[in-house]
Amino acid sequence: MADPTRNAAYDLLTAVFDRARPLEQAIAALPALDPRDRAAAHRLAAAVLRRAGTLDAVLEPFLKKAPPAAVRHILRLGAAGLLLLDTPPHAAVATAVGLARARGLAPFAGLVNAVLRRVAEHGPAALETLDSPRLDTPPWLWAAWGREARAIAEAHQQEAPLDLTLRPGAAAPPGGTLLPNGSWRYPSGTRVTELPGFAEGDFWVQDAAAALPAMLLGARPGEAIADLCAAPGGKTAQLAAAGAAVTAIDRDPARLVRLRENLSRLKLDVTTIAADAATWQPPAPLDAVLLDAPCSATGTIRRHPDVAHLKRPRDVEQLAAGQDRLLDAACAMLRPGGRLVYAVCSLQPQEGAERIRAALSRLPLVSDPFAPAELAGLPRTGEGWLRTTPALWPELGGMDGFFVARLIKK
Repeated sequence: MADPTRNAAYDLLTAVFDRARPLEQAIAALPALDPRDRAAAHRLAAAVLRRAGTLDAVLEPFLKKAPPAAVRHILRLGAAGLLLLDTPPHAAVATAVGLARARGLAPFAGLVNAVLRRVAEHGPAALETLDSPRLDTPPWLWAAWGREARAIAEAHQQEAPLDLTLRPGAAAPPGGTLLPNGSWRYPSGTRVTELPGFAEGDFWVQDAAAALPAMLLGARPGEAIADLCAAPGGKTAQLAAAGAAVTAIDRDPARLVRLRENLSRLKLDVTTIAADAATWQPPAPLDAVLLDAPCSATGTIRRHPDVAHLKRPRDVEQLAAGQDRLLDAACAMLRPGGRLVYAVCSLQPQEGAERIRAALSRLPLVSDPFAPAELAGLPRTGEGWLRTTPALWPELGGMDGFFVARLIKK
């Protein structure tokens, strides 16, 4: 019989590949499952999503014709166990065969058995001959990333570590590494809820790159600041912890509930409003606005490998139009001299520098370039804006891809 981990991982793959559902939504929809089985299923499914092109290339020589999608998912799971996760060959093959039978695919059980036995024997050697970074990256993304494509794609092959932002004055849990920007990093697979200080609200999960936009806004005590598109609330927490009077705006009531729960654990007081940030206006002009705009999220593929399979070039175009509307709205919220930090967790230039250049051409804003001392050694663009990629800090485990710019209202 198929084990619970493989069953759940199969459900996750069918949700992403067959129904185009984000992996996080698919995980939330899983039936009741032991937390460790759930985590193992997530890890297995993520390995397939991260390396699907490579796994398909390894499987191809052993298939006389393309199998049904459901069978391919099972073969990918078995191959991922064999080649990426050090699953013993007998266990990887047996559980895949059991999964085929449990899913009503018994006529294909022999095929699954035969193919995976050959993968166990010949797959490791085949793996060494493949250009995995290229195979695992959609061509449109590879082309868009230009000279940095290979380094980014190689970084995507690794599981992301766990990064924490500490509440001011809190002690870091043991076992972490202090990063140049002040975040603390822990090995991938670390269960955050089991770390000392979690229940007390001493820290929150936030990739090191995701912590940069709020840091670069430079919130000061008593300032009136809006955090637009705020959920799940990591940047909101940073602003509130600095002493600012923060209003968190998000149009998704369910995500706003999650934000409130997170801030309650952290014992931080924030005003939350369910509204479209493109139309909401504050009762009085604000000192600063943080706009982490909805985007293609291609900078987070190492944490969310489903993004590479779900996003398309047309999505970037549509999102860019929404980013322009949000920039217009954010500018209108500010007092003269007020600060605006714009950020996207995207590697696509259409969502980053191109949006800021367009905003500067039509809005009463001027660029406020980042000083090198503000950036923890990270590179600036020619305009003085910040661009991170997963290929940065390779010796420390990388970071998400972000674009960040700071603007001042005239």
